[in-house]
Amino acid sequence: MIQDEPKNNDNTTATPESESPAEVSNTTETTEQQETELLEKLQEENAALKDKCLRLYAEFDNYKRRSAKERVEWLQNASQEVIQQLLPVLDDFERAFKAEGVQIETTASEGFALIYHKLSRILEQRGLKKMHAVGEVFDPELHSAITEVPIPDDSMKGKVIDVVEEGYWLNDKIIRFAQVVVGK
Repeated sequence: MIQDEPKNNDNTTATPESESPAEVSNTTETTEQQETELLEKLQEENAALKDKCLRLYAEFDNYKRRSAKERVEWLQNASQEVIQQLLPVLDDFERAFKAEGVQIETTASEGFALIYHKLSRILEQRGLKKMHAVGEVFDPELHSAITEVPIPDDSMKGKVIDVVEEGYWLNDKIIRFAQVVVGK
């Protein structure tokens, strides 16, 4: 038979009743301090996650705007290559009209003028604009200087005297610089 161990009436195990009030308050303060530190840490993490979320949202919003803008620009300038290939045709028409001493039949001349104006109108509808450079101050971002010529009039120094080849814009983007003669 197993004998029961004698019961120990001595309270050697710590119970809340046996702790002194100072020990209880230290334990309570320590627990409250840990909870406060944990709460502060969680609040900092929450603030950091909110900031990260806002930044990602802003970045995504900027991406959407940028891609929409690029898409619009791409659609506007999709025909740029074809238009650039047609510019020499326009130049040839203009040179033919300016040529001196060339006798062209009146009907043929009118036909060429009609074709030129129709082509010009179609290209303008697609966003093509001719640069007007004569008399303007030379701007290397718009013009390409072919040569400089001495000029007696000081008011035309540094300005475009003549245009050898017209410059063009396509939807506010330069697709060909104007080839110009500048006064010196």
